[in-house]
Amino acid sequence: MEAGCGGGYMCVARRRPAQLSTMSAVLRAVVLLSAAGALLADVNVMKDVTLGFGQALDKCRQESQLSEEKMEEFFHFWRDDFKFEHRELGCAIQCMSRHFNLLTDSSRMHHENTEKFIQSFPNGQVIARQMVELIHGCEKQHDLKEDHCWRILHVAECFKQACVDRGIAPTMEMMITEFIME
Repeated sequence: MEAGCGGGYMCVARRRPAQLSTMSAVLRAVVLLSAAGALLADVNVMKDVTLGFGQALDKCRQESQLSEEKMEEFFHFWRDDFKFEHRELGCAIQCMSRHFNLLTDSSRMHHENTEKFIQSFPNGQVIARQMVELIHGCEKQHDLKEDHCWRILHVAECFKQACVDRGIAPTMEMMITEFIME
């Protein structure tokens, strides 16, 4: 502390430019680390939601006529090269969504139930609203498709891309690590 300075905000005004520059750099680093921590929390919540949602896959495999091979593919949902081209995957997502009561009678997202489902995971409240908004935006883009399985598949593709664009998609490394640990 400078001599004769009581420690108040006036002391800052008397500091040399080099000291102010250092303080500014430290403040920027703290802000960036906080943002990175929040982003990592979002990614971890997304990982947890994905794993929780995926628990219904085995129950829905037969109903959606998903082959063992396609079921294996499903575990690679977050890979960059995942293909959204098989109707059965959309049917499986529909079945899984119904299993958790996340769809209305018209096979559209039930906003309140979906938000509660996401909030049921540790720190889910952090991204629940954002996820519901992303899914809803994707539903609006594909609302005219009459076949529910195809529509839901395209909504899932849109949602995945929106998550990737916002940096909240879990990496395959995270997902594989979690699979191994379970």
